[in-house]
Amino acid sequence: MLMGLSWRLVCICFVELAVAASMSGADGTVRRALPVQPLPAPQPSASPTFPLFRTSGVADDPVGATGASIYPADAPQTAASSAIMIDARSGAVLYMKNPDIRRPVASTQKLLTALILVQDGNLDAADRVISADCQVEPTKLGFRPGDVYSKRQLLAALLVHSCNDAAVCLARNEAGSLSAFAERMNAKAFSLGATESHFVNPNGLPVPGQYSTARNMARIAFAAYHEPILRQYMRLTGFSFTYTSGRHRYFEATNRLIARSPMFTGMKTGFTEASGRCLVSSASYGGHDVILVQLGGTLHFLFDDAQRMLIWGLDRDGRAVASR
Repeated sequence: MLMGLSWRLVCICFVELAVAASMSGADGTVRRALPVQPLPAPQPSASPTFPLFRTSGVADDPVGATGASIYPADAPQTAASSAIMIDARSGAVLYMKNPDIRRPVASTQKLLTALILVQDGNLDAADRVISADCQVEPTKLGFRPGDVYSKRQLLAALLVHSCNDAAVCLARNEAGSLSAFAERMNAKAFSLGATESHFVNPNGLPVPGQYSTARNMARIAFAAYHEPILRQYMRLTGFSFTYTSGRHRYFEATNRLIARSPMFTGMKTGFTEASGRCLVSSASYGGHDVILVQLGGTLHFLFDDAQRMLIWGLDRDGRAVASR
């Protein structure tokens, strides 16, 4: 039965990739315009529904796996230096590889920034841009001092296209200063069990003393995945941003995985020279949901590794694996 499920999942991915290829010209250019996806409308709830959120036991070592550098031994492997996969409903570990090594995690820590903002609420409140917000590099929204945007607009830019200037603007307006927001990030991380992490800024750009682990990021991602609003944003393949001037710009998602199949439900990419390629990804199929964290990877393998491992994870019974 598991073999049959794996085959069906693989077929879904290959069929959708074949359709995308058939829509390209001989020179590889796509013959259709990119779809303009509006921001998701506020919703009181969103499917799928999850058990009551908890923090205890999330991403803890399975029985008999404590101290193992790789678990289980027969799992497909990733080129990432550190990785962990958990059941997104129970928090049980399905796979891990060097999960407790401290390392920079780049823009994947924007999941924590977004989590704080969403849990604070009032996403339709206005945030004003100041000059310091515009000086952040390299991935930028490109707004100007004096512009005013809703938190909802900036949150989309942060999660979908990983805009560093949007993260700074949001954090400063939310907490009064970047240092104050970093204190909130560390407090929230600690409350989620991410006790081997220290965050200094809201966007993950390199700075001394900023680090996390694959296990800690899985605990943060678990909390983010249980927020319906974040799930709506993280699965967008792109969105149209309207500037104060009236200009429109389309931003594609940095997460290439979500365009491959609807089963891939998003989360967050990250890259700096110090961190290597990082990806927190998620997938859902047949009532199963999994989250994968890859840190210190390479662009050549990152998304293909994620696809292969997520399909493997969807074919597992998280409770059975955790109880071995």
